[in-house]
Amino acid sequence: IPTIERADFLGELTRCYEDTICISGTHGKTTTTSMISLCFLEGLKDPSIQVGAFLKQIDGNYKVGNSEHFIIEACEYVESFLKFSPKAEIILNIDNDHLDYFKTFENIKNAFIKYVKLLPNDGILVINADDTNCLELPNYTGAKTITYAINNENADFVAKNIEFDDDGFACFDVYYKNEFFEHFELSVPGLHNVLNALACISICTEYGVSKNDIKIALSRFTGAHRRFEYKGKIDGKVSVYDDYAHHPTEIIATANALANKKYSKSWVIFQPHTYSRTKNLLDDFASALINFDNIIILDIYAAREKNTYGVSSNDLVNKINSLGKTAKYIPDFNECSSYVKSHVNNNDIVITLGAGTVTKIGPMLVD
Repeated sequence: IPTIERADFLGELTRCYEDTICISGTHGKTTTTSMISLCFLEGLKDPSIQVGAFLKQIDGNYKVGNSEHFIIEACEYVESFLKFSPKAEIILNIDNDHLDYFKTFENIKNAFIKYVKLLPNDGILVINADDTNCLELPNYTGAKTITYAINNENADFVAKNIEFDDDGFACFDVYYKNEFFEHFELSVPGLHNVLNALACISICTEYGVSKNDIKIALSRFTGAHRRFEYKGKIDGKVSVYDDYAHHPTEIIATANALANKKYSKSWVIFQPHTYSRTKNLLDDFASALINFDNIIILDIYAAREKNTYGVSSNDLVNKINSLGKTAKYIPDFNECSSYVKSHVNNNDIVITLGAGTVTKIGPMLVD
């Protein structure tokens, strides 16, 4: 379904609920929506849910509940989230993306300002206080504002004493208004998921979900489909993961999450998503991808576009090589799979990245 038609439908649906909780931001929407949904389910609030990936706990990407709560992932693309009627908004971050539509970063920020203005005065706005682009948003609403952060000590909810186990899973203490709140443990990797969990903890606490229910739900959450999803092993010795990351900031977050795991060498197989994004963010993609030890680039996944931008995957390969790292262009999936299988060593980690058909390579590697 085209994005705007889907937004029209979901917008009408949000008006059927007294309490719609929208999760927005350039990155992390699906994971945070999933976390919040599981916490509400654990707290016996029986919400309706619409999330942008398969969530095994509800055996799909939606659930129809019997309460007034509707938890929904709200996308900013073509300003589709302006169709919704939120009672609460969680804004995770504002980044430079979808420039095929927005053209400039100022237009992206203005879209989020319009989005925040949708909140009623008795609504709730939750923002990431580590993201400077989010900090001005409370100026545009009379709704109650709740902030969370890792680095900003002035936030309401702050994560401290963060530690990672060998799988890259974090445990951390949360402080609320400078007082110890609770200790939490995650079963998904990466510092970015600590931020996602803080957003979840913030809104769920406001809605009266108990600390214990939040702890249980977060510890049981092992990720949504294509979010650092474990696919299996190559010859029982090399772990393979698949991730939806298709923006430089997301790729850096994935690389950082990988760095918290114990392994020998990392391999990334990246499929750029859309010509416009690749053209506009070419330097940023190259800078993000050099965080991996071995880099393979596939052809650009066109999605909704035609290549009127004069860009190719070889441009990205050349840019990476100019930064002192070697990248290989291997467009054929079978050839790519064979190359990786013949070159990986014990305890290496392979991750496939992108929002297109790159997800097919993981099963080819582990079968």
